[in-house]
Amino acid sequence: MIDTNIKQLVEYGIANELIEEEDRIYTTNTILEMLKKDSYEEPGEVPAIDTPEKLEECLKGILDYAVENGLIAEDSVVLRDLFDTKIMNALVPKPSQIIKTFREKYAKSPEEATDFYYKLSRATDYIRTYRVARDIKWVKPTEYGDIDITINLSKPEKDPKMIALAKTMSQSSYPKCQLCMENEGYAGRINHPARENHRIIPIEVNGSKWGFQYSPYVYYNEHCIVFNGQHIPMKIEKATFQKLFSFVGQFPHYFLGSNADLPIVGGSILTHDHFQGGRYTFAMTKAPVETKITFAGYEDVEAGIVKWPMSVIRLDGEDPDKIIELADKILGAWRGYTDEDAYIFAETDGEPHNTITPIARMRDGKYEMDLVLRNNITTEEHPLGLYHPWEQYHNIKKENIGLIEVMGLAVLPSRLKKELTDLAQAIVEGRNIGADEVLSKHAPWVEELKKRHTFTPDNALDIVLQETGKVFTEVLEDAGVYKNTQEGRNAFLRFVDTVNG
Repeated sequence: MIDTNIKQLVEYGIANELIEEEDRIYTTNTILEMLKKDSYEEPGEVPAIDTPEKLEECLKGILDYAVENGLIAEDSVVLRDLFDTKIMNALVPKPSQIIKTFREKYAKSPEEATDFYYKLSRATDYIRTYRVARDIKWVKPTEYGDIDITINLSKPEKDPKMIALAKTMSQSSYPKCQLCMENEGYAGRINHPARENHRIIPIEVNGSKWGFQYSPYVYYNEHCIVFNGQHIPMKIEKATFQKLFSFVGQFPHYFLGSNADLPIVGGSILTHDHFQGGRYTFAMTKAPVETKITFAGYEDVEAGIVKWPMSVIRLDGEDPDKIIELADKILGAWRGYTDEDAYIFAETDGEPHNTITPIARMRDGKYEMDLVLRNNITTEEHPLGLYHPWEQYHNIKKENIGLIEVMGLAVLPSRLKKELTDLAQAIVEGRNIGADEVLSKHAPWVEELKKRHTFTPDNALDIVLQETGKVFTEVLEDAGVYKNTQEGRNAFLRFVDTVNG
């Protein structure tokens, strides 16, 4: 059986243009060496790997062999992932080859280049497509548009044994983090993922060396990460806006955005300067401008407040430098802005609170930037953050609202897959949810749902899922510094006036 798996994998590599027919014997021997196998009987015709699920099945066969023969110390997801990444690397061309092909295709069109690289990242199993397919996704229609909801299942569950073992290991500072260039080809360890089958495209962003890659978890189509060649912290400043437009100018079919640079309102790694982008149209992108505004001296830049649960200023124009200048002016004004009536404070006890989540894109040949106003102040009533998911919603969403969620895609924890299914069943059966150790956190929410819905075996799960989407929309409203009320809109315009001031 193992010989069949080996041949299947080699033929998969040839079929997906990772290796050439001339590489067949060499690649077979490379895999045999990894498996410490000194004999091989060439099978006849073998089933083709023509779906992600069949690749998973083939790799499972190889991993089971490795476990049985002591090549994997313990049968855990972490150790299996480290080993199958090593195996897949036998099929992946060297970085120089991939970079050369990418640049040749880019010379024809940026889309052709990214199509090639995205296909490669999936074919090499760097993006474990079969795991991503297990994510649960649905859409919630709202007054703001169709909000995307995802229960993330593509990240493997943390194994308690591996967590305990990781604590006993000596700490390594190489690579410094998971976004450093040094991850390319890195074998990984228990507390750091293997990246042997990972290849990075070097690009220039605003005159400096950066890397371009895809997220292994692809929360949306062609979900990419653009990261600084140096391990330096994230910061929202004028150069940030320049970098964003530098990238979308090179890849106009992609958007690019940054997480905020303060705790609570930043949803990703703050220690390494990076952005996230991709080829996807979020609900926020589709959201219209609700109130047009004009900034003095920037009359050639179209500006307005977007109809969105969070507080967004949209800037459009043909001159990117003009938009950058205005964005920097708005950022500077917001950093120092206090409006006690709206409970917005620039700082308390020397701690800064105001920053911006920026998103850049090309639209109809023009440059466009959305500036989402953020504030990370905490209060006695909301110790995790006033403009953060409120406690009443923590049964669904407690984590920070980062860039992806700002744009209208909820990334919910994997626990909800089982919890929401069990909850729907418990409601139909009339069980005491408050007495259930796992589901009790949902009990107050369920009581509210019962007031609005009649649950049946046929509709219970759908109601729970749609109401989960409603909760996420309300979470986004909580994260908005200005509420969608007349009072909130007036307060928003007071800030606009200070920028003009």
